[in-house]
Amino acid sequence: MKLLRMFCRASYWFGGLLILLSSLIIGVDVIMRQFFSATIGGASELSGYALAIGTTWGLAGALLDRAHIRTDSAYIMFPLKLRIFLDILGIILLALVFAVITWYGMGVLTQSIISDTHSQSALETPLIIPQALWLLGLILFLLTCMIVLFRSLYLVSRKRWIDVEQLISTRSTREDVQEEVEDFDRRQAEWGQS
Repeated sequence: MKLLRMFCRASYWFGGLLILLSSLIIGVDVIMRQFFSATIGGASELSGYALAIGTTWGLAGALLDRAHIRTDSAYIMFPLKLRIFLDILGIILLALVFAVITWYGMGVLTQSIISDTHSQSALETPLIIPQALWLLGLILFLLTCMIVLFRSLYLVSRKRWIDVEQLISTRSTREDVQEEVEDFDRRQAEWGQS
């Protein structure tokens, strides 16, 4: 799990960097249009690719950090074992949905390879590049779902309920507050050293 976390953290950064670069390109393009009546050719195309790729590469890290948004109004009132059952069911369904998406994504990429498809813009981007990166993000997420699912089932078989909860359940308010306090303490320590 530690190696997977490290890899997913790197994919988080990669996805975030792509989205940040996309916003910078769009910002520069807007300023150039406003003040210089010029444009960066293909800014919207590149930002679309960056958003799609950045999103898929961030999904695995969000799963491991339990950062996906959930509506948990009734969930928090359920007993622990029922919550864990629902969490495992949720991961199974999530994996199934993304298995279908990944399957069709592979078909799209295969067709682009066979047809040597390029975008119909001035950039004429070979679509194999953004589609392959997008698909790799989907595959990473699907593999992460499977690893988390099997790890959860293993922990359930050992009756390690708290460990399962910390792996797949919704983050508690206490966990969020504790993380913020630790982050604040870390920042204060760094500030004091500089």
